Amino acid sequence: MSKINSKEFKAPGRRRHGGGPMAGGGIGQPVEKARDFKGNMKKLLLELKPFRAQLIIVIIFASLSTVFGIATPKIMGNGTTKLADGFMDIVKGVPGAKIDFEYIGMIVLVLLGLYVISALFNYVQQYIMAGVSQKIVYNLREKVNQKLARLPLKYFDSKTHGEILSRVTNDIDTISTTLQQSMTQMITAVLALIGILIMMLSISGWMTLIALVTLPLSMLITTFIAKFSQKQFAGQQKTLGELNGHVEEIYTGWSIVKAYGKERQSIDKFDEVNKQLYVHAWKAQFVSGVIMPLLNFVGSIGYVFICVVGGIFASGRSLSIGDIQSFIIYSKQFTQPIVQTANIANLLQSTVAAAERVFDLLEEEEQLSETDSPKTLPHPQGKVEFKHVKFGYTENILMNDLNVTANPGKTVAIVGPTGAGKTTLVNLLMRFYETGGGDITVDGVSIYDMRRSDLRAMFGMVLQDTWLFHGTIRENIAYGRDGATEEQVTAAAKSAHAHHFIRTLEHGYDTVINEEATNISSGQKQLLTIARAILADPDILILDEATSSVDTRTEVLIQRGMNKLMRGRTSFVIAHRLSTIRDADLILVMNDGDIIEQGAHAELMEQDGFYAELYNSQFVRA
Repeated sequence: MSKINSKEFKAPGRRRHGGGPMAGGGIGQPVEKARDFKGNMKKLLLELKPFRAQLIIVIIFASLSTVFGIATPKIMGNGTTKLADGFMDIVKGVPGAKIDFEYIGMIVLVLLGLYVISALFNYVQQYIMAGVSQKIVYNLREKVNQKLARLPLKYFDSKTHGEILSRVTNDIDTISTTLQQSMTQMITAVLALIGILIMMLSISGWMTLIALVTLPLSMLITTFIAKFSQKQFAGQQKTLGELNGHVEEIYTGWSIVKAYGKERQSIDKFDEVNKQLYVHAWKAQFVSGVIMPLLNFVGSIGYVFICVVGGIFASGRSLSIGDIQSFIIYSKQFTQPIVQTANIANLLQSTVAAAERVFDLLEEEEQLSETDSPKTLPHPQGKVEFKHVKFGYTENILMNDLNVTANPGKTVAIVGPTGAGKTTLVNLLMRFYETGGGDITVDGVSIYDMRRSDLRAMFGMVLQDTWLFHGTIRENIAYGRDGATEEQVTAAAKSAHAHHFIRTLEHGYDTVINEEATNISSGQKQLLTIARAILADPDILILDEATSSVDTRTEVLIQRGMNKLMRGRTSFVIAHRLSTIRDADLILVMNDGDIIEQGAHAELMEQDGFYAELYNSQFVRA
């Protein structure tokens, strides 16, 4: 498996940078689209199926909240009309004329009640939807987590760690945000659009026509500017990704940059990309910022015409002043759900694209299912046999007819050039990959007749790529055995010759290893992983370049600890330093997936073949 690095881990996050206030599907912002929108939308809706009752309540409450909100301008208009009529009667000197404050007071109370009820309905539907969306996201994360546990190693080898992490974090978070916010917004926006249009038509058909005339012009302006700004947003996102990548790359390897005197070159590169980002970002923000003033200008023109026509109708007594007030409020509100619906439509595209990536992962081909009647080895002896094994990562066969026998308690060393198939042999033994033919047995039992968990429990591994988690040194060593005591942890550290360096640390075994494990050296990290394997006390041991990160003196010390650990255990040792495996019981020499030589060190040196050539190239220098 490839090592996780900062660039891989942070790459998905770059998609979240971009267009300033309009990021996330704003006007002019490039929108990510799914390959199969309808198909993935159906899959996403199926995730909502178990929550139908809650969703119906949400729709009802959202509808009621919107209806009450739409009704308030009309009721407010009635109050304004009553107030205006009373005032005009007083001005005209109509006997007994007065302002009906009782009626107006009643209108105020009704409006307050409607606002409170509308807010209450809105609160309830948001509360329910928050619970539904989080349950859906929780279920999706559970499915993804369980799926990852069932995927074969070849899936992880074909994807970067950052790409896989993005499915669990960014993509599912996008789905969560859309479900919680945009779904109810879409319902309220559509209902508001319909409701406002009905209320406008009920007041005046002519004034509604005037209000609608401005819409095509607004859409034309938006479309024209969006086409231009989209290019700038795309350029902004591209250069921002380049800038982030350059910063991560340079500051991760800043010591190398300094060592080769490339500081000026890296600064010049940063300045160049930063200038490009400035140009794209300035144009994108300026052009997108022009949209709203232009739309407000068009809206103001329509507003003027509505006021003029409304004044004419009011003077002719065909409309009351309260109706004109209500209509003006409705005309101002009318464009809001249209813009909101357009933005949600864009966001929905991005959400379905994110859901598509999650569903693609959930539909990946899984590793072979476990046997229905698994066999177990209560007391493994450690005899391992490869029988006529065939394997290839792709259609090209790497191993054609591999036959190996490792007897109990013996050390089998595997050597060969890079790409010869050394690690592949171990991956097949651990069932990280499945063979294309033949069989592998442990004590005569096929590994395919065992549970993977039972099989892997027999093995202890020390890999070239060390893995330590964020925690104390004691916790990292104890990871090898549940319930390990302080004495057992210390004994394992002493066997791995890690005890001395641990004691020199300020907090000893309580030293917390940070997330990047930068507070200890590479060799010290390897010592801790070896101590972990010693504490695990496995039946069969696998060492893959276990001493590659330590110096020669430490290597000798580790080798003594390893000899103690390997005593009485079947051990597979992959090594490039041939000095570490001269005492192995059996040495397998691999090249191009085949075992071309095998035997003890002395035997292979006498054959004067490929192994002898490898050995002499390391220890005999001209």
